Formats: sequence, C-alpha cells, structure tokens
Amino acid sequence: MDSSHVRREISRKRRVMRVRKTLKGDSAKPRLNVFKSNQHIYAQIIDDEVGKTLISISTLSKECKKAKMTGKSKKVGRFLGEHLADMAKSKNIEHVVFDRGRFKYHGVIAELAEGARSKGLQF
Repeated sequence: MDSSHVRREISRKRRVMRVRKTLKGDSAKPRLNVFKSNQHIYAQIIDDEVGKTLISISTLSKECKKAKMTGKSKKVGRFLGEHLADMAKSKNIEHVVFDRGRFKYHGVIAELAEGARSKGLQF
C-alpha cells in the first residue's frame, strides 16, 4: 500500500478509538452506532456486554426501499432515526449511548440523531 493510504487508515482508526474509548453499551443502555459510506447510511443498536446487534436499519433495508428513502441525504437520515426509534420502543429500549464513530456530528449524522430523539429515544 501507498504510504498515504496507510496514514489515512491509521488516522481513521485513531479517530474511531478516540470517540469509542469512553462509550460502552450494556443491556440497560445499548450503543447506537452510525456508519455512512459513499452511498448509504447504516445504524444499529448494539449490546456490548453480549456482543450482539439488537436492531439494525440502513438505506438498503425493505422499509426504506418501500418508502422510497434511498441514498444519503438529511431527509433520509431523519427517516432512519425515526424508524430506528420506533423499532427500539417496540423492544422496550428507551435510553442509548450515541456512537458517531469517526464521523462529525454534522449533516446526515445529526439529522439521524435528531430524528431518533424526536420519536422519544434518549441519549
């Protein structure tokens, strides 16, 4: 690999660990992890004690395709957050720890969080 690629990968891992070192999800307060790629957004609620994903949703899921919410925009981020909060309430999850990963709390990530908060998910 080229040295610039290695440096970029190391920087990404440092950013992730800097954010995640203080976050720990458990059964009472699981972790809401968000990832965005060039084309899609992924969000999942994880119980770190067991190492199990409790709920997951993305722009590739059936619910989003049915609602014609594909791509990566603020509108789609808000829809994902609201739908994720509804799914969490159905599983009696009200409190989560928000894990933005290496991404800034800005744009699509912020809209996803605000959508989840608007439906009653607390973090």
